[in-house]
Amino acid sequence: MNKYPLIPVRDGIVFPNTENVLTFGREKSVTAINNALGTDKSVVLAMQKNPTHDDPSKDELHTIGVRAEIKNIVQGEKGEVNALVRGIEKVEIKNYVEEDPYFIVEVETLSDIIVDDEEVQAMVKHVASQIKKAINLGKTIDFIFLMNILNVASPEDFSNQVAMVLDLREHERQGLLEETNLKDRLKKLVDYTNREIKILEIEHNISSKTQKKFEEGMRETLLREKMKTIEEELGGKSEDKEINEYRDKIKKAKMPKDVEEKAIKELKRLMKMSQFNPESSYVRTYLDWLVELPWAQPAGANIDLEAAQKILDADHYGLKKIKERILEYLAVIELKKRSEKKGSKKGYQPTILCFAGPPGVGKTSLGKSIARALGRKFVKVSLGGIRDEAEIRGHRRTYVGAMPGRIIQGIKESGSKNPVFMLDEIDKIGRDYRGDPSSSLLETLDPEQNNAFSDHYLEVPFDLSDVFFITTANMLDTIPEALLDRLEVINFPGYTEDEKFNIAREYLVRKQLEAHSLNPADITVDSEALKIMIRRYTREAGVRELERQVAAVFRKLAREIVEKKIEKKNVKSEDLQKYLGPLKYQAQMIEENDAIGISTGLAWTQAGGDILFIEVAIMPGKGGLTLTGHLGDVMKESCQAALSYIRSRFDMFGLTKDFFNKIDIHVHVPEGAVPKDGPSAGTSITTAIVSALTKIPVRRHVAMTGEITLRGRVLEIGGVKEKVIAAHRAEIKTVILPRDNKKDLEDIPEYVLKDLNFVFVDHLDEVLKAALAFPSKKTTLPIFSSRPHAILKKKDEEKLN
Repeated sequence: MNKYPLIPVRDGIVFPNTENVLTFGREKSVTAINNALGTDKSVVLAMQKNPTHDDPSKDELHTIGVRAEIKNIVQGEKGEVNALVRGIEKVEIKNYVEEDPYFIVEVETLSDIIVDDEEVQAMVKHVASQIKKAINLGKTIDFIFLMNILNVASPEDFSNQVAMVLDLREHERQGLLEETNLKDRLKKLVDYTNREIKILEIEHNISSKTQKKFEEGMRETLLREKMKTIEEELGGKSEDKEINEYRDKIKKAKMPKDVEEKAIKELKRLMKMSQFNPESSYVRTYLDWLVELPWAQPAGANIDLEAAQKILDADHYGLKKIKERILEYLAVIELKKRSEKKGSKKGYQPTILCFAGPPGVGKTSLGKSIARALGRKFVKVSLGGIRDEAEIRGHRRTYVGAMPGRIIQGIKESGSKNPVFMLDEIDKIGRDYRGDPSSSLLETLDPEQNNAFSDHYLEVPFDLSDVFFITTANMLDTIPEALLDRLEVINFPGYTEDEKFNIAREYLVRKQLEAHSLNPADITVDSEALKIMIRRYTREAGVRELERQVAAVFRKLAREIVEKKIEKKNVKSEDLQKYLGPLKYQAQMIEENDAIGISTGLAWTQAGGDILFIEVAIMPGKGGLTLTGHLGDVMKESCQAALSYIRSRFDMFGLTKDFFNKIDIHVHVPEGAVPKDGPSAGTSITTAIVSALTKIPVRRHVAMTGEITLRGRVLEIGGVKEKVIAAHRAEIKTVILPRDNKKDLEDIPEYVLKDLNFVFVDHLDEVLKAALAFPSKKTTLPIFSSRPHAILKKKDEEKLN
């Protein structure tokens, strides 16, 4: 074994019988080369396993390398050495003799297994032809390497020369060096040359296409210039077809005078621009927006209120007051239009409507119905989550990718100057560093200002006064006060159970039958089943969840039909647990017997009305009041007010002066996971506490609602319609209401009024006399000795007792 200096190389290995110029810059490598020049000029070149390491250890070097001869060197300006190196033979490193100041290794010569048969000759010819093809496709190969490849006689030397010119990765080059079987090495070279040819072909195709596009562009430019020159020579104008088209579109758009002047000005700018000027595309886009907007005054047919009424009734069940308000609004628009035809100036500007209510009650669909009734286009823009002012007013044209805001986009999309424009979820607009979109809406939704709406992109006024704007919101608290002041709010209450039933029967069932491709003659839903779905499987203000439950039933029926288990089906109430699973909600019903310390209150929720029970327990103590049931602050204050009222009139209830010092009172409202708040439970809380203290039961068929004061007055409350319907559903017979709420009975369905007795009260004394079940007519409390109670119907006294 012979000893030679070892020089690590990153990727520039040379193969036996090949020459290459390598650059060495590391101190160890330069020292090894200088010492080798003083002896036999031989060094061992070994590739690094990781080319990124600047000072590799012996473990980071491959064991198979090449013994090479340094033919010549040239010193670089920065101390590096450029050396012409010729490979002599492949060697295997057996031992590292020294590691400092450079590696000295003992090596052993490796010999290749050479087979020169027909397969080897065929592979040599194939690789040689592929090298020629690569040169034709643009591969650059040094002339000396090319002559060596074409003139070499030995297949072994041929493989080494080819390995030097191919674009190979480090591990692929090292693999060729370590391969001692010539035939296997040539097989790898065939694969590598084929891969390189494919890459070169792709590059050639890309280059050809790019060149072709460039030549076509140059040709088009040359022809355009020639056409302009010819037209000028013939005395014609140099305007091309595109300019003439824009000029015609501007005339047909019937723009206001100032807008038309702006469009002509931009058109003249476009005429002076080269087609290669990037700004020309921006000007074209701007002109496209101007000419495509509906500037002309809409003709618009007369509004037929009777037809509008029929459309609203056909699309939506109930909502009587809301429909009346909309028809009044349409009547004002029609009168305004008639007065303008007679030459009158624009007078009353209708305010912008805002439909406010819980999800699923028909706000958006009612907007579509209004568009149908008016014969106008319908545009809907969702404002939920918008935080950028430019979404409303557009971006200024100085920005790349600028475009108009949502308002102008919606007008263009409709193709009409007077669409019904719905701004959905206006209560969910956000704000951040990009501006406040709600402030941008102030001009849009102000009838006194929107006749000259200014979009940042258009930079010209656009008349929005003919647009029928409708906004929707789930809650009004998040809408800025200045914006809310411009809106006329129409509140959408939640649907009652009867309304939901009719909506499901007339609309939802039919819609879902069609959606599931079911035949209405074969599949029907029983009325009782619909009512069970509404009561026991949904708890919502709208009907979206109800529609999902109907769809769930029909999906299962569709599967049974496909599996040929059924052909026809009438879904009954007893089938629902099979299709929808166990009941989701418990029905609230009245107590079985009159009970001491338990009264029935009425509550309003977004899902409608409900009854709630107030439970009071008296126990020995020191005057404590415990409140449980997830009560809000207002409801807790009602409990305090009720107790203070009772303590202030202890003698009228037959109680001792210090009764409260010896007891604790616990007030609980069941369903503790559900938050409860509001002042309307004041009467029911007072009644339950009085019942617990006096041991007089509360009538189970009586429910009540009303706010109380410390003097015992009963004040007006809201949500009467929903509360009364809930009482009717729970089989309540008598409802106690504040006298000021008597006017609200006109909103309650007639079938509910027929089944209920109403007691209207001004004072808690009247509430207690109507609610407490005295053992006999002679048994009473001092408080009732003189004050009568007001009852709506004559026979109520008999029914109560």
